[in-house]
Amino acid sequence: MSTGLNHRRRLLGVPVVLAASALLVTGCVSNEPPAQENQTEAQAGAVSDNDEPGEKVVIGFSAPAADHGWMGAITTAAEAEAEKYEDVELRVAEGTNDVNVQISQIEGFIADGVDAIVLLPFDGAALTDVAMEAMEAGIPVINVDREFSDPFAARATVLGDNYGMGVSAGQYICEQLGDKPDAVVAEIAGIDSLPLTQDRSKGFADALDECGLDVDNRVAAEFTVQSGESVTANLLQAAPEIDAIWNHDDDQGVGVLQAIENAGRDEFFLVGGAGSANVMREIQEGDSVVQATVVYPSTQAADGVKLARMVAQEKNLSDLASSGVPRTIQLFAPVVTADNVEQYLPNAFES
Repeated sequence: MSTGLNHRRRLLGVPVVLAASALLVTGCVSNEPPAQENQTEAQAGAVSDNDEPGEKVVIGFSAPAADHGWMGAITTAAEAEAEKYEDVELRVAEGTNDVNVQISQIEGFIADGVDAIVLLPFDGAALTDVAMEAMEAGIPVINVDREFSDPFAARATVLGDNYGMGVSAGQYICEQLGDKPDAVVAEIAGIDSLPLTQDRSKGFADALDECGLDVDNRVAAEFTVQSGESVTANLLQAAPEIDAIWNHDDDQGVGVLQAIENAGRDEFFLVGGAGSANVMREIQEGDSVVQATVVYPSTQAADGVKLARMVAQEKNLSDLASSGVPRTIQLFAPVVTADNVEQYLPNAFES
């Protein structure tokens, strides 16, 4: 455990909420001009003082099992981010969907005296108590994606914007169909019992309402290829005419597109969700019903690693006037189309 760090005296920081871009990396550095040709390699490598090497920090990382593309990308991105810093040692626990195993992993990090923990909990409520134990032990916890039931269980929280995803998808469809008040809009949701699905659907409905549209046909899948294909087949049988479809999740979207191909339907356009590379390539090629996708960043844990290092080394978010690291950072949910797909494709995950 690092002995020169003083972060344990100051676990709580400035309560600022940021709406960041899909890549927080650009928000954690100052707005300095790009490196000039006559700069040395060392000068060009450090974008701000935050990137200068500091005291070594050991960060424990735990996330659910990589049972679909987005979750796999979460861990991969976290590991890649840690590799950028010579002063970071990232200890990655094996991905698990067993709450008790994940609790044991965090207890192990506490016993080892790591300097910080980045935690994407399988169940936020179930991991709240052990996260609180870490905080009380003086180990700052960066909560990722699935919130704890007590805000004091985390020093900082990095979130995607599920409601905003629905809004972005709905606004895009409104832009395309705003002059068709009788347009038929369909929705392929994820798991209906999850708050994230409910938030996405509410944002979608609210945005459509603004332009006089609503959801005419809706089915719910289970974030898997198989469920995406089966529920979409049912949807297409029930709705002989559709103008637009929003699919909440690009991983299940692999099955969605298979069902559409099997049905031979192409009278509508489809908007994806999460921002997978395969969907972005469909957009780029322009020869399928896929017209757009809404990003739900798979870089959240990478942002968590970056923030954990900053908190442990008592650094500031250098684009802010306020000191410290914000308590909550919610990432933006941009719409990716043929016009901007090249910007987002390099950081997209594979479904």
